[in-house]
Amino acid sequence: MMAPRIALIHATPLAMEPVATAFELLWPQAQRMNLLDDSLSADLARAGSLKQEMVDRMVCLAQYAKTCGADAILFTCSAFGPAIDEVKRTIGLPTLKPNEAMFSDALDICEQLGGERRIGLLTTFAPSEAPMRKELLVAIKQRNLKVKIEGACATGGMTALNAGDAETHDRLILESARTLASCDVLMLGQFSMARAQKSVAETLQKTVLTSPSSAVRQLKATLSI
Repeated sequence: MMAPRIALIHATPLAMEPVATAFELLWPQAQRMNLLDDSLSADLARAGSLKQEMVDRMVCLAQYAKTCGADAILFTCSAFGPAIDEVKRTIGLPTLKPNEAMFSDALDICEQLGGERRIGLLTTFAPSEAPMRKELLVAIKQRNLKVKIEGACATGGMTALNAGDAETHDRLILESARTLASCDVLMLGQFSMARAQKSVAETLQKTVLTSPSSAVRQLKATLSI
């Protein structure tokens, strides 16, 4: 039996290495194809909100992935939730939002701990926080949990990483993560932030989840059934 083909759809090249690393560590047998439209994030930041033409572009990328024989689709940019919902409705393939699996993992931890809990949501791309928070609130309500979301943005982190300054990127994440130290579990909202997971976890002595690892584990479980 051939290994499943997973289409990875990116709106920034920064997401490509972290998810590749996660696949190599957790599911190296999977076939991966990468589709990149690196103008999407810039267009979203310029527009200030998700426009229908951006949704249409995401659907076109997903349709192309399907014609290439993809068995499932993983989006890696956190700011396009409504567009990914449209893909789920129309393309007919298992489709995963960037943070869907990570949210589930975080809520599993909160449920196991019991009582009222706090989740820290840390980002480096400000436009992604609102749709992510909305998605997480829906999941919290569906599971009838008492969970409060604390958010922070490591402003300048993504810009630094785009410029090749990974050290500044990681430092800004760690500084912002300290403001979420009272949370029970932290989530790094962008795929590109996964590189900072170890330093944040060691410094705060907290469980720190990343989108790529959670997503790969969920896809493997789904497609291995």
